[in-house]
Order: sequence, then structure tokens, then C-alpha cells
Amino acid sequence: MDSVSAMHRPLRIGLLLYPGCIPAGLLAFADLLRAANRRAGQERFETVFVALQAGTVACAEGLSLLVSGSLAEADVDALLVAGFWAESSQQVEKVVGDNQALVSALSACSKQMQLWSYCTGVCLIAASGRLDGQASTVTWWLAGAMAQRYRKVNWQSERHCVINPLTATASGVNGYLPIAQALIERAIGEEMFHDLAKLMVLARPVQAHPAFAAMSLIEQSSPLLRQLHRCVEKSPAEQITVQRLAEQLSLSPRTLARKVSAETGMAVAAYARCIKLNQVSERLMLTSAAVNTISADLGFSSDSNLRRMFKELTDLTPLEYRQRFGRG
Repeated sequence: MDSVSAMHRPLRIGLLLYPGCIPAGLLAFADLLRAANRRAGQERFETVFVALQAGTVACAEGLSLLVSGSLAEADVDALLVAGFWAESSQQVEKVVGDNQALVSALSACSKQMQLWSYCTGVCLIAASGRLDGQASTVTWWLAGAMAQRYRKVNWQSERHCVINPLTATASGVNGYLPIAQALIERAIGEEMFHDLAKLMVLARPVQAHPAFAAMSLIEQSSPLLRQLHRCVEKSPAEQITVQRLAEQLSLSPRTLARKVSAETGMAVAAYARCIKLNQVSERLMLTSAAVNTISADLGFSSDSNLRRMFKELTDLTPLEYRQRFGRG
């Protein structure tokens, strides 16, 4: 992405569609770049939808999109690969296997073409070999499987977005946003992107403390962990015990402890504490609510108890946390 500002012609970006992909991020990405062009007063970016072959592409949720250009014939400087829906590494492997022709086409792309992707789409680029030797990230729950499957990639799953001269990877379904942000800031400046963010009511990508990596309910691929998250989030902090959680989940405390440990590597009580403190983290980042209000809303016995547990986990006071991670 470093060469964007030096280019005399618009950077031409292909938005790659393939069967089962989730195109919403590609559409939002295109809108962002269109807005950046208007803000800059010149055509700095050009986007075009491409696919392995021209024609209708059956995307996720029954949505079909017509693509006029094939990947092999596309005259693009960069390619953005969307993610696809999956809930396990096995499902990811199946999608990659079903798209071997696309993987081969990605591998055959010009070495000068920039390849960008986010969420599960990163796995397709990894399979093509184009991430070999590169620092890259991926959606957190795939980190272990990807590290085992693609050992030549320098996986840095603790990072939300990794941008290199010829590749960019980001985690999460909104991973297109930090990629677009980096692209726009380098091309037209940070101040102009800030204007766009205000105009389009864009949230700055929230990056929480590593202690809360992948702690939101929506990120849980396991049915048990999703149920556990719901129970903890709905319960007042001071009423959460392993016994009560086990009863709510119709399990014995020993069985719950064994399953949670197997899936997270943590004891139930410690994991439940992280879930509850993640709720504190989100309110500190996304709202201006006072700590005593957050404490009362989430059912902590006292402000001091919340502050103590939060400091033990993050090494930061709630105020320090808000100053460092708050949306502001």
C-alpha cells in the first residue's frame, strides 16, 4: 500500500466474489473508497467486481451477483478477498477445498498484485501460498488451525490487522474497515479519513486489551461457550458461581469445568470473570458511563471490587483503560 500516493492513475482494486462469500464488506469497502474520491476531489481509487469466471455468483444468504469480468482478465493493482461463513476449522477446510480452482488462480496472479483479505477469506490467500514468509493475522478462532496448516506464514493472531507492501490481512467480519482506513490515510491523509468517518458515521475499529481478545459472544464458535456467555452476561457479577452456571446449563459442575477447560484452557470461574469484565471493557470503550454506574448495572458488589478485579486482569485502572482504548 505504500505506493498509493505516488501513483498518477487511480489504484484499481478488484473485489473478488466466489460461491458462498459474504459480499457486504466488499460493498462497504467500495462505498468508502468512493467517498474518499469525492473528499479528495479526484479519482484516487477505482473498484471493480471480479470472479473466477464472468457470470452470476451465488453468494451467501441466497444473494446472487452478476460479475462481468474474470479474475484472469482483470486489470487490477490489488485484490480484496471477502470472507465466508464458517463455524469450525473443518468447515473452513471444506470451503478452501471446494475452491481449489480459485486458490490456484490466486497463486497465479502477478507477484506485483497486492492481495488483501479479512476474516475467513484470509484462509484462501494462505492456501494460495501468497502469504508465505509474510506477517499475517486471521480471525482468532482459526489461529491454531491456520498455524498448523500453513506453517510458512508468520501468523500474528494477536494483531487485528497486518499490512505489508504486497499483502494485508485483518480479522473479523469488519476487517475490511482497517484495510480501507490504512489505504485512504496513506493516499489522502489521516485528517481526510477522519472527516469521512464523521460524515459516514463510521466507528473506529475498536481494539481492546489482549485480555479480552475474542471474548464477545458473537465470536464463540462453540454452542457451549455461546450458552455460557449468555448466562454470565445476563447474571449480576456477584451472583455468578460455577454451581449456578452448571445448573443453568443442565450440567454437573465437574462436567462444565472439564468442557470449558478443554475449549479455553481456563477454569470456569476465571473464564466467567473474563466474560463479565469484558462487559466492563466494552462500556468503558464505547460509553461515557461512570464506573459506579457500570458497576451497579453489571451487578458488582462495589466499585472497589470491580476496580480491583479489572486492574488484576488488565494492569490498568478503568480510567486508564478508557483513556487508552476508548473510542473518544
